[in-house]
Order: sequence, then structure tokens, then C-alpha cells
Amino acid sequence: MPLDPDMFTGCPPVAAPIRVGAKWTAKIIRCLESGPRRFTELQTPLRGITPKVLTESLRAMERDGLLTRTAYDEIPPRVEYALTDLGRSLLEPMDAGCEWSRRHLAELMHARESWQAARLGA
Repeated sequence: MPLDPDMFTGCPPVAAPIRVGAKWTAKIIRCLESGPRRFTELQTPLRGITPKVLTESLRAMERDGLLTRTAYDEIPPRVEYALTDLGRSLLEPMDAGCEWSRRHLAELMHARESWQAARLGA
């Protein structure tokens, strides 16, 4: 059966909110799950992220309404990031994705290795 050419009719004509698909977004959400965190606190478990990429990720997540940025008028200045209700709503689907990975990662890796071996042998 062919695909319906109108299968996406009614979908908003904007890019899908696939922020969670970005490399660091899900990890940032997990870091903020238990409450607000400062920039330097986020850097600790996010080994390998540069300050520039963390800043870009946080800004994109704030833009998308997944987190809030609160700057406190203190010396030294303090900024905290916290999940919004919208950001928190991603925790359950992320849990499901993690559970799927726990159950099927070995199968997925085997499929990748088989595919790669078939391409190298061809």
C-alpha cells in the first residue's frame, strides 16, 4: 500500500520540537530533574561539553520553553537553570526511551555490526 500523500496534513508547518534529539538536551534535562542548577554544576556530569555548546543548548531549551534561566542580582552574580512543567513532561517519555535502550541495546548494536560487516564484505 502506498503512503498517503496527505499523511502530514494538519501538522503544524513548523519544525518539529525535536530538541530532545539534540546531543546534550536529554542529559541536561536529567541534570535538572532534581531541581535548579548553576552553569558550573551542569558542566561537572556533562563531561566533554564545551561552555559554548552548553550555553547554546541552554538558550535553545529556554527558547523552547523547556527550562527557565533566573539571574540573581548578587555579587558574584548567580544564574540558575530549572525545568519548566513542559520540560518536566519529557521525563516520562525519556524514562521509556531509557527502558527501551536497556532492553534492546544489544540487539541494536548487533544489527549495526551486521550491517557494517555486510557493507565491508560487499
